[in-house]
Amino acid sequence: MKKFLALLLALVMALSLFACGKKENDSDKAKVKVGFITLHDENSTYDLNFINAAKKAIKNLGLTDADYILKTNIPEGQECYDTACDLAENGCNIIFADSFGHEPFMIDAAKKYPNVQFCHSTGTRAHTEEGLKNYHNAFASIYEGRYLAGIAAGMKLNEMIDAGQFTKDEAKIGYVGAFTYAEVISGYTSFFLGARSVCPTATMEVTFTGSWYDEALEKEGAQQLIANGCKLISQHADSFGAPTACENAKVPNVSYNGSTKEAGPNTYIISSRIDWAPYYEYAIKAVMEGKTIDTDWTGTLATGSVVLEEINDAVAAKGTAEAIEAAKAKLEKGELHVFDVSTFTTRADDKMNSFKTDTLKVDGEGHIISYMADVDTDANYTGDTEAIKDGYFAESSDRSAPYFDLQIDGITLLNTKM
Repeated sequence: MKKFLALLLALVMALSLFACGKKENDSDKAKVKVGFITLHDENSTYDLNFINAAKKAIKNLGLTDADYILKTNIPEGQECYDTACDLAENGCNIIFADSFGHEPFMIDAAKKYPNVQFCHSTGTRAHTEEGLKNYHNAFASIYEGRYLAGIAAGMKLNEMIDAGQFTKDEAKIGYVGAFTYAEVISGYTSFFLGARSVCPTATMEVTFTGSWYDEALEKEGAQQLIANGCKLISQHADSFGAPTACENAKVPNVSYNGSTKEAGPNTYIISSRIDWAPYYEYAIKAVMEGKTIDTDWTGTLATGSVVLEEINDAVAAKGTAEAIEAAKAKLEKGELHVFDVSTFTTRADDKMNSFKTDTLKVDGEGHIISYMADVDTDANYTGDTEAIKDGYFAESSDRSAPYFDLQIDGITLLNTKM
């Protein structure tokens, strides 16, 4: 009987300790409340990507719907500041925003609420905001993802050339961009270099809409490019406008931020995107554990932050997956660099890079020798950091957000939008 009572007492104590431990763990999780701010809603491929990542991070951390607040359709203006402040007043101790133009308003909110962590994706100013320890920037090496997607585009061009649909000198790509920002320039240039790595005669035309999300303008831009003779279209804009135009015209499309196969089952090839879940999990966990969040965080292929959506084999050229995997392995090993200066040419004169004559130096063949990039962004966009290292433009090595902002040979801009 005594043995039985002793065993029973031990069991009760063990169960009590387990229950206490569980309550303590739940209490730790309850210490964090997360706010998310997005420029648009789920109708934007860009914002849907962030929203999905937010929900994924919340789930992976064992949090619940009660532990976060999502605010969608928040413009890049005073509304962002008001929303960030409202989230802070409602108990959020870490707040994320997803669009470039949100940055100044997130900084202002961070100054008002020094005990709340403010994390801004795609921003550039965290490393220059002295004394603002609760403000952070994050990005990923998406130029590598775009380069790999560009390989898929180049493979498709080669397939069409081999099929006699057009000549190798007619291998022109069209690209619908939002703004003439470094983020967009870095993106379309890396995509182009990926395409050219397998289709050396490829050229590209770029048109800009002046908006991150405008389905009508994006569709119109794609239609213009197709009318100009572009054989394949890609984009850095957030609606289904360009993919829809491609499907209607039966022109292959490489998308961005997520699969658009539903809108273009007969033309969609592949899409690259940033998976923001690894960053969200890292930053939220840091708050939960009382640790410091990096001022500038850059996700990579290795962190799972740069991903490619599944290839649409019904449209992609044969051998596309193998070509992408081979290049990806070289990128991860450091054997391949997207902006290897030996693979492209440029110049600084009154027709190309006209405002960079003092900061861009090239050799007699047009290959970059030196470039002082504007990393510590100021109003005059003054070059302050040498970007050429070991024979390549070292994108996102001195801050997380892209700063490749050069025009190169082979790419023609039809307009500009700042």
